[in-house]
Amino acid sequence: MTVAKRILVMGVSGCGKSHVGRLLADRLGIDFVDGDDYHAPASVAKMARGVPLDDEDRREWLETIAAHFADYRRRDAGVVIGCSALKRRYRDTLRRGDPALGILFLSGSRDCLLQRLADREGHFFKGESMLDSQLAALEPPVPDEAVTLDIAQPPEALVESYLRHLAAS
Repeated sequence: MTVAKRILVMGVSGCGKSHVGRLLADRLGIDFVDGDDYHAPASVAKMARGVPLDDEDRREWLETIAAHFADYRRRDAGVVIGCSALKRRYRDTLRRGDPALGILFLSGSRDCLLQRLADREGHFFKGESMLDSQLAALEPPVPDEAVTLDIAQPPEALVESYLRHLAAS
């Protein structure tokens, strides 16, 4: 019997969480959920003004995403959710929804991330200072917590690398 996977694709804004997450979900034949869709309107407005979110702004958002993981776990269904999950305690909150949560961390250089943000249209997250605040808050996951892949690779190669990891584990 195949056990459904619940996977978090994490990283700072501009790393490709949504794009890679959708590709991965498509390859696995499971749902994709974009965590950005669950930010409170006040948080979206705050980020659009260039003001970084604090822990309290993120608390309810993270609990909502953890509840999604828990719902998929209860149904024994697979899902990929894209969410920044910058700090270890944020990821701990998400793991309350599924202790066996698989994590893919998309890591990249500041220059690469800035270029991607500059190329993006219609997204509420803007600006170099916002990226710098996320990079400053980032607590990269340790190797036994997540698979880390460099976004210098094409999205399809990232998905293939992660699928090889899933097959080997």
